[in-house]
Amino acid sequence: MQALILAGGKGTRLRPLTVYTPKPIVPFLNRPFLLYQIEILRRAGIENITLSLSYQPDKIEDILGDGSDYGVNLRFITEPSPMGTGGAYKFAASDIRETTIVFNGDILTDLDISKVVEFHKSKKAAATIVLVPVENPSAYGLVETDPEGKVLRFREKPKPEELDELTTNTINAGVYILEPEVLDLIPKGENYSFEYNVFPDLLSNQKVFYAYIMQENYWRDIGNPASYLQGHHDFLSGKIKGFEIGKSAKAEISHTAFVDKTSLIAEDCIIKPNARIFNSVIGRGVLVEEKAIIENSVVWSHTRISSNAEISGAVIGRSCYIGKNAVVSKGAVLGDKTSLTDYTKI
Repeated sequence: MQALILAGGKGTRLRPLTVYTPKPIVPFLNRPFLLYQIEILRRAGIENITLSLSYQPDKIEDILGDGSDYGVNLRFITEPSPMGTGGAYKFAASDIRETTIVFNGDILTDLDISKVVEFHKSKKAAATIVLVPVENPSAYGLVETDPEGKVLRFREKPKPEELDELTTNTINAGVYILEPEVLDLIPKGENYSFEYNVFPDLLSNQKVFYAYIMQENYWRDIGNPASYLQGHHDFLSGKIKGFEIGKSAKAEISHTAFVDKTSLIAEDCIIKPNARIFNSVIGRGVLVEEKAIIENSVVWSHTRISSNAEISGAVIGRSCYIGKNAVVSKGAVLGDKTSLTDYTKI
């Protein structure tokens, strides 16, 4: 069994954070995001993982290497042109005729993949799609199943007048288990989508197609800044299970500074006297000067926060400069190398 991570998107929804950093390796809890998916797969005994890339592939390969540091074997495939999710699967896996676990590259979850594999095998399915229940189904396309989990149909986003009639609230979680016969439904070299092409083809060809519904697992698409930030908050508050958060002892923190127990401070940071940090993630080599306040925020590496600056509910990119007494308010997102002059308010 092998795995494929679809990591070729440009991350346009996550800009400006992805201008210089491909979405699959944006820092998440100060680690490249893809490492969380790789760990999920490794726990399930999946060691051979292919990454389907398109945007800035060299940066991703340089960061992750051959996977030996993470207990897996990584293989990189770069799409010659945008091929869609299904087309990328065909391009990456067409020469490997074995069961394949497919992950969308922006999904954060603590799902136990081994349970999904067990379910897939018990149903003798050609394809299994993981579904997740949502509170507000009006924002998503829905997947309907029978009581045994067999996929019946896919629905577009329901209109407001249709909400009272809905019998399901489950959506595509971006995780699939596919047998090699699914590859035969996808034309070679064409742009092809799982959602709009492959899955309808499975139904029309009467393939054995089941859904595994997540019940108590965490799930989030981190593809936009608000969701990316919320994912950090969920991690810090303990909503995501099974991952260790490595806290560095190599930061230089003044004895008069305050850093709460929830916050994560990377190595080589300097936190000067009377600075205060609450419920935040601070990247490597960040300088936080006297009396600066950071709360509910994520600050990427090698940024400088000047004295008396206030940052709340924001995401600050790499190598930024925040001037003295500047205020960065909730919802602000600063791309790499942004410079704010003293007393700026945004």
